[in-house]
Amino acid sequence: MTYDVRTIRKHFPALDAGAAHFDGPGGSQVPDVVGEAVAGTLCAAIANRGVVTAAERRATAVVTEARPAVADLLAAEPAGVVFGRSMTQLTYDFSRTLAKNWGPGDEIVVTRLDHDANIRPWVQAAATAGATVRWASFDPATGVLPGAAITELLSSRTRLVAVTAASNLLGTRPDIPAIAAAVHDAGALLYVDGVHLTPHAAVDVTALGADFYACSPYKFLGPHLGLVAAAPALLETLRPDKLLPSTDAVPERFELGTLPYELLAGTTAAIDFLAGLVPGEGTRRERLLASFAAVEEHENALLARLDAGLAALPGVTRHGAPERHRTPTVLFSVDGVMPQAVYEHLGAHGVNAPAGTFYAIECARHLGLGDTGAVRAGIAPYTTDADVDRLLAAVESVPRT
Repeated sequence: MTYDVRTIRKHFPALDAGAAHFDGPGGSQVPDVVGEAVAGTLCAAIANRGVVTAAERRATAVVTEARPAVADLLAAEPAGVVFGRSMTQLTYDFSRTLAKNWGPGDEIVVTRLDHDANIRPWVQAAATAGATVRWASFDPATGVLPGAAITELLSSRTRLVAVTAASNLLGTRPDIPAIAAAVHDAGALLYVDGVHLTPHAAVDVTALGADFYACSPYKFLGPHLGLVAAAPALLETLRPDKLLPSTDAVPERFELGTLPYELLAGTTAAIDFLAGLVPGEGTRRERLLASFAAVEEHENALLARLDAGLAALPGVTRHGAPERHRTPTVLFSVDGVMPQAVYEHLGAHGVNAPAGTFYAIECARHLGLGDTGAVRAGIAPYTTDADVDRLLAAVESVPRT
């Protein structure tokens, strides 16, 4: 297969400004076709969904095209794809809905590896229901969350386990299928935060064993919104709070208010773009699998280059074990220099690699980084060798005290 990063980059107008973008974990740059799909939908006649007018039919078509596109991306069922404003908003919605069936003595498991969007909604919902929260910790030396850290917490009273498929701070990837098997053996549900994994690897929600899989299109070249994929039969058992006249059909019963049609059109365009990253034929799912195989090869080569380069720089500390299986994400500190100062120095050199905890506050604290965090560099499908070398040169030139 041929991965032509130069040709791919031509579809990203933002790259024309000249910056080397390592800020993809916070939100990727967007290809032209996504912007065109968003603008085209906004500028065309559109209305609430229906079948009478052309505007109604256009809105209906946008929705009916977006669900199968997401289903192809995640190997999910279209009727189980729920859209919302963000992954955070959807997780809060699902936590409140699921917590209706929790009570004193019930237990919820969260992990210190996770983004707070997959921690705080569950902690707060458990508090409201009187349920107990149990915490699974990762090894700060390696950044690895062993499956046993979760399985040893499971009991007959466990109702739900929330865990990330890949740390947005360190990139490390827990063994989700093994965790899922243990969770299901305990009779509990598994809510997986796939926000940081989805841009970098082919996802199959059934193979993962996720009952709920949440992700964000703006991390995989799309517009700003969130989604959750679940089995329609599972969604049928849940009764979210909703307006009386709104439909009770699944998945629409979970989508509060009018959907952002332009963002759904952009999501479909982003998935189609991903499916075409390498030449090939077949179904969209088959082309996505081929594209992600090529993306992983491309990104892992750049990750190895970045890891080796940072390791060679004196006074640079990489957090977590670089040799661990992870997404192409590096968290690092420069000895004696505040992360914000490093971030600003890199920005002045045209390298966008921000600093902070990135909402993974429990993870940063467990690493000993407090609420300050560190500098995070994430590799994306449009990253090049030259970008990596530019980052390394900028880090090397950081003024030391």
